Amino acid sequence: MNESEYRMEKRQSDDELHEECGVFGMYDFDGKDVASTIYYGLFALQHRGQESCGIAVSETSGPKGKVTSHKGMGLVNEVFMQDNLEPMRGDIGVGHVRYSTAGASTRENAQPLVLNYVKGTLALAHNGNLINAGELRKDLEYTGAIFQTTIDSEVIAYHIARERLNSKTVEEAVGRACRKIKGAYSLVVMSPRKLIGARDPYGFKPLCIGKRDNAYIIASETCALDTVGATYVRDVLPGETVTITPENGIVSDMSRALPKEQEARCIFEYIYFARPDSHIDGVSVYASRIQAGRFLAMDSPVEADLVVGVPESGNAAALGYSLQSGIPYGTAFVKNGYVGRTFIKPKQSSRESSVKVKLNVLKEAVNGKRVIMIDDSIVRGTTSDRIVKMLRDAGATEVHVRISSPPFLWPCYFGTDVPEREQLIAYNRSIEDIRGIIGADTLGYLGIDRLSEMVDGLPICRGCFNGKYPMEPPVEDIRGDYEQ
Repeated sequence: MNESEYRMEKRQSDDELHEECGVFGMYDFDGKDVASTIYYGLFALQHRGQESCGIAVSETSGPKGKVTSHKGMGLVNEVFMQDNLEPMRGDIGVGHVRYSTAGASTRENAQPLVLNYVKGTLALAHNGNLINAGELRKDLEYTGAIFQTTIDSEVIAYHIARERLNSKTVEEAVGRACRKIKGAYSLVVMSPRKLIGARDPYGFKPLCIGKRDNAYIIASETCALDTVGATYVRDVLPGETVTITPENGIVSDMSRALPKEQEARCIFEYIYFARPDSHIDGVSVYASRIQAGRFLAMDSPVEADLVVGVPESGNAAALGYSLQSGIPYGTAFVKNGYVGRTFIKPKQSSRESSVKVKLNVLKEAVNGKRVIMIDDSIVRGTTSDRIVKMLRDAGATEVHVRISSPPFLWPCYFGTDVPEREQLIAYNRSIEDIRGIIGADTLGYLGIDRLSEMVDGLPICRGCFNGKYPMEPPVEDIRGDYEQ
């Protein structure tokens, strides 16, 4: 089996949603080394990607353009050891954790990307997915560009470098490049003397700014700021480019911004991807999950003895259901916290036990009880039926499944690993059909009309639920060719 066949089989067997990446940048105006702080920041963002990671740093007072970088396959604490982290000297740097939706999962595709070009150096870390990466890549190739990776982040880096030739500043070049790319992106760019953050005009992916002593940080989530002892300053706004320097602090450019009603944040940051202790655009992820559970209790009530969540993202929604319904909240699942990436799954037969490797049921908690099980989503349904069966095998007399998102009916092209329609369990099936497939006594989903309330009215993308995307999706599914 070749690499692409393995990746496709892995996608088709995996019933979990995956985020694309996490980014973290830091500039210490006092000249202190930032590599170890970036390491801990990436550790806090590990949930956003477990396949590869990397750090690139530079000394702003040293030789212009000298960048030290290290990246590799694996988790942050596997790739970085004291012997490769300690020599990384620099007061400015960027870091990245990555999960690839398809295509090559190789060291070459790990980030940050470091470019040496006529104007100096750039290091770039990107979270998101471009829908016009293919055509931009071809245009560059026909003018002599040679690509080292298969990721669309390199397309962004090339365009920044190209625009820099005709721009007065690197931040102007970043802004010009961002006008050419379409899709979801949150970027952190390191130049020899500046740290730059950019967010797409729709605000698909989160990006925030923090401060610790005399250092500024740009990160995917506020939980990373908390981890390194930084104070939250504000979010990078949709369509905004921020430039951070000792001379000027934070300088904002909002020339790419759209009217607020056109913004379209990915709702799954709140439902599933982000850590519950993060805040995105002023909304608590934990509070939004509690609210989703409350809505489920209001809209899909059922008599039962116990409400439980499928860890981790189902737990807060389960608590919300319990608070609203008055049915006791409990723990039914013990999660093995040491199961990260499951590389070794050579045969379908070995996958059958993969759910039990990750989760086990507390029989004493569910035996003889009517259980309401809350999960964040059902993608293909290949996991939900096993979890329901585990509860029944442990003695649950009834299993009522409630999902804190609407049914998936369309693929996502903007950085969430929602597959093509034919692989989605909800495609061409009624809720009753799905209930029968997963073996639940009843099944209820969160109503699509509840999503906006769940995030205090923030404009969101509902494309994977209703097929109405904030921008025209690509004619062909390009996600397997140019993924982030």
